[in-house]
Amino acid sequence: MKEIYKDIKILIIGDSCKDIFIYGNVPRLAPEGPIPVFNPLHSKENNGMASNVYENIKAIGAKPFLITQDETIIKTRYVDERTNSLLLRVDTNDKASRINKNILSNIKNNIFYGISYDAIVISDYCKGFLTEEDIDEISKHNYNIFLDTKKVLGDWCKYVSYIKINQVEYEKTKHTIAKLGIYDQLIITKSNDGCQHKNKKYPVEDVNVKDVSGAGDTFMSGLVTEMVRVENIDIAINFAQECATKVVQKLGVCTI
Repeated sequence: MKEIYKDIKILIIGDSCKDIFIYGNVPRLAPEGPIPVFNPLHSKENNGMASNVYENIKAIGAKPFLITQDETIIKTRYVDERTNSLLLRVDTNDKASRINKNILSNIKNNIFYGISYDAIVISDYCKGFLTEEDIDEISKHNYNIFLDTKKVLGDWCKYVSYIKINQVEYEKTKHTIAKLGIYDQLIITKSNDGCQHKNKKYPVEDVNVKDVSGAGDTFMSGLVTEMVRVENIDIAINFAQECATKVVQKLGVCTI
């Protein structure tokens, strides 16, 4: 199956992190206070955020290229192995330097340093790598842009082709959407209720969900690669949901 994606090139721009999951047991509460005593047993480490999009697109079979920050952001999650309950998340170095202006100015017409890309994914986790101005600049001078952002949507995203947004994010920004006229660009993911685009609902298979961490990145990866291949948003959304459905059945941040 990977063969059908081998000629697709995707440029990814965004902030990245290292995801660490530490699994253990909780035999008792601490005598000092009502908090769990955590005994670590084993750990799992993956690339996260924009790097997770990169890894998923690569796993699907396309050719990704990533532009991200130099700093290492680390998200460490402590999980009770018996119940798969998240006990604590510790974020280390939770900031990224802004993208270099020289790099930004060299992304034009989907060409970056002589290489032409079929689509661009902007994976913006609001860590400082991309400002609203930067996203506006990228989308004005390029095409086939797929945006995933934690920011409240504004004029700076009106040139984007598709905006992936989850239900919680949609509720935070829906007051800006009507006046921007960008509703048709939205793909609203709704967890086990599937997703919605242009008032059309796309149901998803009911599966045993173990971990939703990184599932949005996987959805975006499937969406952009399949959309480039078939140029049909219905088929692309269904493929994206199929990809996301597979990873939520695994523990931690996983690739398709």
